[in-house]
Amino acid sequence: MKQLEVQIMGQSYLLGCPDGGDSRLLGAVERVDTAMCKIRDGGKVRARDRIAVLAALNLAFDLTDQNAHQPPTTTSAASALPGQPSEKLGVLLARLDEALNRDDRLL
Repeated sequence: MKQLEVQIMGQSYLLGCPDGGDSRLLGAVERVDTAMCKIRDGGKVRARDRIAVLAALNLAFDLTDQNAHQPPTTTSAASALPGQPSEKLGVLLARLDEALNRDDRLL
């Protein structure tokens, strides 16, 4: 596993990246950065931790909404159930919880 240095909302982070996962990780960083900057630029929320949580919720909602509009697949019974979070969403939420627990400032 290699590490990539990225920037989210102007702050640098060194992230672990699985081999061959560069483009996916950079795409995720871009989506998170865009979501957080949009919330920040809206002017109503200033605290970075609140911006991060709102961005995470917005992205999770979008992911859940996308999954709800896709036909069920046979790869994962849990993700095919209506109203149940997909496996990927669960992993993302667990990573967010871990990051928030490590540092109350997240960003």
